[in-house]
Amino acid sequence: MMRVLHVVRTFYPDSDGGMERAVDHICTATGRHGIDSHVFALSPHPRKEPFRHGDVTVHQRKRHIEVASCSISLNTLRYFRELVADMDVVHYHFPWPFADVLHLLTASGKPAVVTYHADVVRQRRLERLYRPVRRRFLASVDTVVATSPQYRRTSEVLRELHEERTRVIPLGLEEHRYPIPSASRVRVWKECVGEGFFFFVGVLRYYKGLHVLLDALRYTDQRVVIAGHGPVEKALKAQAAQLGLGNQVIFTGHLDDDEDKMALMRLCRGFVFPSHRRSEAFGISLIEAAMAKRPLITTELATGTSYVNKHEETGLVVRPADPQGLAHAMERLAREPKTAQRLGNGARARFETHLTADISLAQYARLYTSLLHPGHWNPETSNVSPTHQERVSNHERT
Repeated sequence: MMRVLHVVRTFYPDSDGGMERAVDHICTATGRHGIDSHVFALSPHPRKEPFRHGDVTVHQRKRHIEVASCSISLNTLRYFRELVADMDVVHYHFPWPFADVLHLLTASGKPAVVTYHADVVRQRRLERLYRPVRRRFLASVDTVVATSPQYRRTSEVLRELHEERTRVIPLGLEEHRYPIPSASRVRVWKECVGEGFFFFVGVLRYYKGLHVLLDALRYTDQRVVIAGHGPVEKALKAQAAQLGLGNQVIFTGHLDDDEDKMALMRLCRGFVFPSHRRSEAFGISLIEAAMAKRPLITTELATGTSYVNKHEETGLVVRPADPQGLAHAMERLAREPKTAQRLGNGARARFETHLTADISLAQYARLYTSLLHPGHWNPETSNVSPTHQERVSNHERT
């Protein structure tokens, strides 16, 4: 059985964001193709021994320092080198500069894949210092995977790479892992928040554009339910109070499980995703909403959000950081129920044809195999790069 090590900054049970969910679904989807998935991540309170999380074996090391959202461990190099030696393929999830350094220092020679989830956006000054390391790291791996055609086309970093070394594999979800909410759970949430609202769920971070969504409520009487917690939660609640929004916005806090999330999806009129920065590279919760047959409202960032949400097909797309545009989109879905239903049906159709794990994430199993076994790669029919062995041979000949 092929063993693949996923290297990611943080993972369950310490955090539950889009990155963690994406990695988890990749591991589960590839597991059905005979892949034994392991995850290496840092933790403030690491377990001494590897442990199982669903279908994944998790290896944790101590997080000692956090600099500009980059977790760093001071005593993990030897452990990581030994862990990689026991694997067949190493799969890095970018951005995490510390992982770049680990890869370059260990120099294991194992086939390596990078999923390029997002550009470094906020730490521009630090990015200039980090750029030589990043370029060397990306040049040293076999394949760099973008999660959408939009991101590969618009990322300055990805455009620097030779096209033959980059591939697009969109993210996807396994519907059977989501529970059907019970009537009692739906009833409880209906008593708490009502129905016919617009819904957002996710980690409350600066790039999610939720401050713009709160501003948008000044131009409409539509209601919004925001689920999740995160660094800007306190600021958002203060903004809501300052605007006098009252019950027009409800903060639920962190949801205990996916049944709560799917109950709120069932009660909402539509799903609103107001992210205004390119740090929002895809949006796992957008796929969840499409799966639930809800019309989507997003902003045009030239990222994966516009791969999931097609304007007038699965939802509405507005300009980023445009409160009035968001308000108009919510008003339209509220006043035109047939339009909302049509777009919701379109979102579900796109989920079924483009965003399931079987369709998208299973491509990773073929990519791993192509790196290990030259005979499994056919440049005429495959959407993966030349094998690791071929790249090494070509390098030796030159």
